Amino acid sequence: MVKRRPTEPQPTPEAEPITTQSTSTEPAAEQTTAAQPEEEVEPTEIRISEGGYKQIRDESLVLLSQGISHRLEHSPDGPFQIFVELDDQKRARFQIRLYHRENPPREVNAPLPLKASLQPIWVLLVPAAVTLVQFSGIISGIESEGLSDADKVMNGQWWRCITALTLHGDSRHLGGNLLTGYLVLSMMSYRISLAKVVPFLAVSSALANFCVAATVHTDFRSLGFSTFVFAAIGALSVMEFRLMPKESHGLLRRFAPLCGAASLATFVGIGEHADILAHLYGFIAGLLCGFIPSKKSLRWGAPVAASDIFWVIAYYAIFIIGWAFAH
Repeated sequence: MVKRRPTEPQPTPEAEPITTQSTSTEPAAEQTTAAQPEEEVEPTEIRISEGGYKQIRDESLVLLSQGISHRLEHSPDGPFQIFVELDDQKRARFQIRLYHRENPPREVNAPLPLKASLQPIWVLLVPAAVTLVQFSGIISGIESEGLSDADKVMNGQWWRCITALTLHGDSRHLGGNLLTGYLVLSMMSYRISLAKVVPFLAVSSALANFCVAATVHTDFRSLGFSTFVFAAIGALSVMEFRLMPKESHGLLRRFAPLCGAASLATFVGIGEHADILAHLYGFIAGLLCGFIPSKKSLRWGAPVAASDIFWVIAYYAIFIIGWAFAH
């Protein structure tokens, strides 16, 4: 910094008195006011935790049990967050630490245990109900009207690609598809609500049946829910693949879900009277469906929303429309 010496007024030759003109002080006052920094508003809340939906939900219940008021927020980056008043932060942090000490959090993308889930029931209700009607003989000719016939499909009866998913050859065929479908859909329900996925699986399964008809072009008939099951296997493998950390156990570790699903599909999908093409096309279509959910929703979880009802209705509507055209 350079100091400047004040300059003194020099007398004029005539020794005339120096007069100074008075200026208004308003501009100076305005400059002084403008130069003063604006007062910052201190925040009244502070973020004390962030994580997945299930973690934040449990921590919120802990705070509620202790009477600590708080606010939940979904970050644009994906995780959920908890905010509390500044005066409550110490008590809130202590209660959350105490909870996690007694209930240690699981590691990121930990292996999912196989548990019973009720979500697959409403999905499997469609093939189970229609097949029971088929076996009972209440509606005559339902099998001939609904099975996938390659010649008829290529001649414009596209709805057979949908209705064939709900029919089965015998009770063993039905039981195998329901059991396998229940296991796969149960594991998928731990990642995301089934309502957000199964309508796309139904459409992709119907497209797989159409691809079979377009490939064969001969007298070929098929039926069964297994195409949907293989699509679900493909979708689940892609979801797990997307969640695999890139830096863990090398690159091959990331492809373990895809390799495992492909092996399972090969061993289960090849057999006597098995529609191998439908299984293959269904598996490939399911791989594409695995990219539909956002990675944030798969990683951080998502609460059940009112919009899920729309997807449930859409799932049922697909088969209702198919059978409406069949009759």
